[in-house]
Amino acid sequence: MEKIVIIPTYNERENIASILDAIFNLRQDFHVLVIDDGSPDGTADIVRQMQSTHGTSLFLEERKGKLGLGTAYIHGFKWAIARGYHFIFEMDADFSHNPNDLQRLYEACKYDGADVAIGSRYVRGGGTINWPWDRILLSKGGSLYTRIITWMPVRDTTAGFVCYRKEVLEAINLDEIRFLGYAFQIEMKFASWKLGFTIREVPIVFEDRKYGVSKMHKGIVKEGILGVLKLRWESLFKDYHARMKNTEGEEAAA
Repeated sequence: MEKIVIIPTYNERENIASILDAIFNLRQDFHVLVIDDGSPDGTADIVRQMQSTHGTSLFLEERKGKLGLGTAYIHGFKWAIARGYHFIFEMDADFSHNPNDLQRLYEACKYDGADVAIGSRYVRGGGTINWPWDRILLSKGGSLYTRIITWMPVRDTTAGFVCYRKEVLEAINLDEIRFLGYAFQIEMKFASWKLGFTIREVPIVFEDRKYGVSKMHKGIVKEGILGVLKLRWESLFKDYHARMKNTEGEEAAA
C-alpha cells in the first residue's frame, strides 16, 4: 500500500470506467480512491461494478450532495493517511490529466527529492491541448497573479495533478484549509511551501475534456482571486505557519 490516486467525481459517468482502466492498465500498483458527491448520473454505480474486478485496489467513498472539490480531497487525504499510504495523488476523472504521467510524478517524490510533485502546464515541456483561449488566459493569468501576490515559486499554482508525500499532508492542519475550487489548489501548495517542503514541477500536457461538462464557474474564479489575497494577508500579519502546522502528531509522538 504505497501509492493511491484520489479522484473526486460528480457526473463523470462518461469518463470514470475509462480512467480507472487506464490507471490499472499501467501495472504500476496504483490504488484508486473515488470520492463521489452523489452523482445523479450513476457514476458511483459504475465504480461499484468495477470493484468486483479491482476490489483490493479500488475504493469508493460516497458523500451526500455536491460538497466541493476541496472538501473531497481533504476527505481523501485523511482516508489515505489513516490507511498508511506513502504517496497520495490528486487527479481529475476526465483525462485532462494523462494517467501515463502518474509514474513520473511518483518518481519525482520517490527518487528525486520532491515532497510535492506538481504536473505543470507552465514549465518547459508542458502545455495544453484543445483549451479555449479564454481558459488559457484565465489559467495563466491566475498563476501569474498568484506568484506576484504570494511570492510562491510555483509556475502552475492552480494545477490539480499532484503527488504528495504522506509527511506533507500529515504536517498540514487539513482542517484549516478553507477553500474549495482553484483557491484550494493554491492554498495546499502555499501551505506546503510555507512549511518548508520541497516542491517540484514536472512538465505535463493538459488536454481539455472530451466528455462531460466542466465544473468551472464564476464563483470558483472569484474565490481564487480573493483567496490569494487572504493567504498573503494572513502570511504577513498572522502566524500562518503556526495555524497551518499540524501539531497533533508531534504531541502524540512526544
